[in-house]
Amino acid sequence: MSALISLFATLVERLAELLQPLFATTATAAAIVLFTALVRLAVHPLSRAAARGQKARTRIAPQLAALRKKHAENPERLKKAILDLHAKEKVSPFAGIMPSLLQAPAFLLMYHLFAGDRMAGHALFAAPLGDRWADALSRGGAFGPAGQVYLVLFALVAAVAAYGYRHGKRQLAAQPLDLGQPAPGAGAIAKVMPLLSFATLITVAVVPLAAALYVVTSTAWTVVERAFLFRAPKEEASDDAVATRP
Repeated sequence: MSALISLFATLVERLAELLQPLFATTATAAAIVLFTALVRLAVHPLSRAAARGQKARTRIAPQLAALRKKHAENPERLKKAILDLHAKEKVSPFAGIMPSLLQAPAFLLMYHLFAGDRMAGHALFAAPLGDRWADALSRGGAFGPAGQVYLVLFALVAAVAAYGYRHGKRQLAAQPLDLGQPAPGAGAIAKVMPLLSFATLITVAVVPLAAALYVVTSTAWTVVERAFLFRAPKEEASDDAVATRP
């Protein structure tokens, strides 16, 4: 773990050196944003696989519901029928799960890097990358030089979260979580899930600024990426027609 963190830190430092002519004293902050975007770009194929898996499960959801109703009294036949349906439709019941899990190690390494002392001595304008919002409040208040940096980040996160909230509600309406039998608390989960976008505000407030930059960049990437991957069928068909047009 420490070796990988050291490698990631070295890469960020090299990026900061390359960005120095453009961003001067904020080069390290810019390097964190760029490095986070590069990592997300590297795992984008996994996100596409997860999206395909989710769409496939949604596509066969009515058939699964019918099978559950038909074989409600025979769990063994239900299990076999579901497996047969997955095989027939070429849908893995775990499609989209493993790609998401594979992203976790990269995100964990990134967080440990940006939350560590390696970022000490670097700043984003008046806010040190190793400090937290509480430090900014104690040194100048919410509207002090460092506090203003956090206000901009909070505004950015709130805008991204609001967009993610609206898109999440539309996606849940088009692709409901319930695949047949009502699950206890499913309605509450459906209502709460879009609100999770705003949890990033809390994260940005409590982690070091370097880690907050990672979180903000990654969250913005996720919202835009999901909006692209879960576009309406008409938009996707239009794009396919344009792509295949001679």
